Amino acid sequence: MTKPTRFPLSMRLFHWGMAALMLAMLTAGLLMVKSLEPWQLNVLNLHKAFGLLALLLVSLRLVNRLRQQLPALPDSLPAIQKAIARASHYLLYGLMFAMPLSGYAMQYFAGRPVEVFGWFRLPAALEVNIGLYSLFREMHGILALALVALIMLHIAGALHHHVIRKDKVLKSML
Repeated sequence: MTKPTRFPLSMRLFHWGMAALMLAMLTAGLLMVKSLEPWQLNVLNLHKAFGLLALLLVSLRLVNRLRQQLPALPDSLPAIQKAIARASHYLLYGLMFAMPLSGYAMQYFAGRPVEVFGWFRLPAALEVNIGLYSLFREMHGILALALVALIMLHIAGALHHHVIRKDKVLKSML
């Protein structure tokens, strides 16, 4: 069976939908830590709910990814670049799981249940643990910075393929 030349529609929808969601979540997170405005609490509640939605979506995305055949990277691409591409994708998936999990852990140990769009509520610890809250808060921030850096590398790689190498890598995801 020959490899496809484009990513399947389901993968492209997950990719671009998650990209928009992550951009919105990272932007909201950065705005919240820099502000104490009245709107911040509303954004925080939405950030938590959408974070759990992101966890569900990345789980579905991974299942979808494991069931699909991917287009091959160009044969002319050096082995080291192929390895970097694979590693960066593993890291992106890892961070897409770690971000919402660390965010929920932070809220859990702060004793704050997470309300999900008024549909249901995830529990909080009965007793606040400021040490674990601080650990997960710091972790959430560091993971966010790592995710921003990795997204920038991902975009740079896609543009490198499109503008410099002039191959079909970016077009396969459009």
